[in-house]
Amino acid sequence: MIIGTILNAAGILLGGILGLTLRKPLPPPRQAALKGLLGVLTVYVGLKLTWVSLGEGMGQIARRLAIVLMALILGRITGRLLHLQKFLNRLGQHARKNINQASAGTPQRFADGFITCALLYCSAPMALLGALLDGLQGHWQTLGIKALIDGLAMMSFVVIFGWGAILSVVPVVAYQGTLALGAGLVAPWLGDHDLLDSLNATGGLLVFCVALIILELKKIELTDYLPSLVFAPLITWLWR
Repeated sequence: MIIGTILNAAGILLGGILGLTLRKPLPPPRQAALKGLLGVLTVYVGLKLTWVSLGEGMGQIARRLAIVLMALILGRITGRLLHLQKFLNRLGQHARKNINQASAGTPQRFADGFITCALLYCSAPMALLGALLDGLQGHWQTLGIKALIDGLAMMSFVVIFGWGAILSVVPVVAYQGTLALGAGLVAPWLGDHDLLDSLNATGGLLVFCVALIILELKKIELTDYLPSLVFAPLITWLWR
């Protein structure tokens, strides 16, 4: 139920150890190659999850696609009204400010690395999305991809902030693990009422959108779409 969170924690720890050992980030060409590989892998994971969740038969597939599209539209509207992406952007700006100050040689407290990395790792849309998918049906692949991304980032963070950055793994495990365990508690009820497939199909498309961001093909305000995960089962429940 929390396999994805465990993998994410392992990725952060491994990235931190490698960063402290090598004392320098990966060369840009190697980073670009890994970025492309991660993007392709994310496309596969996202589209596969959506495809297997659409069901069989043209009627059922068309119905679930309609539900997913309505959920995405309503989720986007709700996210904009709640200013979810703007809130995330403010957190990101605060984190980038700390990173820039540390890179410029400004003395940093031990807590700066911990807080900065915890903000970045926990506020990422993949944290919430991956934890929910992991808890609902054991779909750990999304957090597995996040583990690779976070691990590569940690290799640079420990060079900037020191080993205090590695301790950000604690709030990551607490946050994502709690979400996954909570999702696991409601998963049987959602399954009994045939609400999981539409939620998974919506989540798969959101994972696919992550790939577009990784590959820099399209700038998507992904956080604003997260309420879609609530609307998908709700619409399914009403459309009977």
